[in-house]
Amino acid sequence: MPRNSAQAFKPIAAVTGSLVLAATLSACSGGASADSDAKTVTVYSADGLKGEKGDGWYDQVFKDFEATTGIKVKYVEGGSGEMVQRATREKSNTQADLLITLPPFIQQADGKGLLQKYVPAGADKVGGGDKSPDGKWTSVVDNYFGFIYNKKDLKQAPKNWEDLLGAPYKNKIQYSTPGVAGDGTAVVIKAMHDFGGKEAAMEYLRKLQANNVGPSASTGKLAPKVDKGELLVANGDVQMNYAQSKTMPNLGIWFPGTASGTRPSSFGLPYAAGLVSNAPHSENGKKLLDYMLSEQAQKQVSEIGGGFSARGDIKATDANAVALGKLMQGIDVFQPDWMDIAKNLPTYVDAWKTATGS
Repeated sequence: MPRNSAQAFKPIAAVTGSLVLAATLSACSGGASADSDAKTVTVYSADGLKGEKGDGWYDQVFKDFEATTGIKVKYVEGGSGEMVQRATREKSNTQADLLITLPPFIQQADGKGLLQKYVPAGADKVGGGDKSPDGKWTSVVDNYFGFIYNKKDLKQAPKNWEDLLGAPYKNKIQYSTPGVAGDGTAVVIKAMHDFGGKEAAMEYLRKLQANNVGPSASTGKLAPKVDKGELLVANGDVQMNYAQSKTMPNLGIWFPGTASGTRPSSFGLPYAAGLVSNAPHSENGKKLLDYMLSEQAQKQVSEIGGGFSARGDIKATDANAVALGKLMQGIDVFQPDWMDIAKNLPTYVDAWKTATGS
């Protein structure tokens, strides 16, 4: 299993990609004044947990929840930062009931007053670092940052960051945009950790720009390009990319270190959920959040979603859980300071833009 790195770290943060409206919101367009008894609940979420073919964790959880409660789930998907921005714009006419994002955007949402306190059933089984101490948000699926490569064309994963500067990767690398995509900003977090600070990380990313195809608002859209060989390397996260590999056989997951000896490492990027302040269907939001943390739903996180249960008492033994355990074996896991990242995100993004000319 992952080993905790003793190395202290103060890093950066994330936002994510393109907005996909998966369900019409007209039924809840009245915001907080909407019918509180309506049999509906609206979820604003970062991408990665809903399958492209209806076979993701969200697909199963929403289906089971609707069958059990009769409450229809309306779903809106986009980048973590994008969802926070949308919810912020709608504060005077709230439309979302649950907000689910990667860090540091759940912390950002809390800082903007978008979340109300609610401690769902099962939250006592979630580790302290994966939930808000004041009950504003709780992780529902654990996850880790990673990269992907085309294992058909490369045969083996790159050894380290420095490999990516070589000629074979010219116009064959792409990572999603920091400050727009959650996983994209995670690239900067990882580089800062591995190279020992902001300045060294930005110098590396400046060099990498010579091989970078260009910006991408969506991390999820990079995997098909890698699978087809249009790209050799891209960024991602373990849960999303492992799930995608079921239908994209050329995807391989890897974790870079440095040529100077920094070991391959990763860090947690959990999907964290909070009940939206003045939610139009607050009680339904509470019920869905309770259901997401139920034993049944949490046991399906690895089996169906290819992720890691947020509850420490769930010991998954399915084939996906075994494979994920082997994938993370020996990988150092460090803990970013998410509050520091949320505070300094604009500075980090500006530094990246200056370094890369973006």
